[in-house]
Amino acid sequence: MPKVTLYNMNGASAGEIELSDGVFGVDYNEAVIHQAVVRQLANERLGTHATKTRGMVRGGGKKPWRQKGTGRARVGSIRSPLWVGGGTVFGPQPRKYTKAMPRKARRLAVKSALSTKVRENDIFVVDEIKLANAKTKEVLNLLNNFEIGNDKALIVTEGDAVLERCARNIQGIKAMPVTALNIYDIVHYTKLFVTKGAVARIEEVLG
Repeated sequence: MPKVTLYNMNGASAGEIELSDGVFGVDYNEAVIHQAVVRQLANERLGTHATKTRGMVRGGGKKPWRQKGTGRARVGSIRSPLWVGGGTVFGPQPRKYTKAMPRKARRLAVKSALSTKVRENDIFVVDEIKLANAKTKEVLNLLNNFEIGNDKALIVTEGDAVLERCARNIQGIKAMPVTALNIYDIVHYTKLFVTKGAVARIEEVLG
């Protein structure tokens, strides 16, 4: 079972914590992680884009001129795709981009990504995170205690609306409840801060 250092909010060691081998000790699986990330991004697309075909564009009901005898090219409607203001050929239409993926595979992707964070020492398990004041500066002080530099950081708690709001306007930093943890954010952010209670919740759900 992997063991990592348990920290307090000051960045000092508060002992060690043993993580579940079935969640934080899984082999790296690039294919599953890639599939899960692509699925999540695809499912976020609205797919509401649309263009008008020649049958949807307003006007063009009358034939502009007779078929023969004018010397001009034959045309049946001023809303032909060849005309300015005409319809669009093969333009985008409303559609769904959703992709399916088995639940076991989705969970494997999350466990594989979390295990990679542990192996690369990019995960910090904090005993608890409590802000003294509801200020962005408090979040910055917390991160400075761990000397992460310019790395992007994801903070996962059992649910702290104040922390999430204070971290919202810091570039490259995001705070979220453990119930919203997803594969894209785990991969996107370099450093991962997880409270002890959130770790227990992750192991309960994914174990």
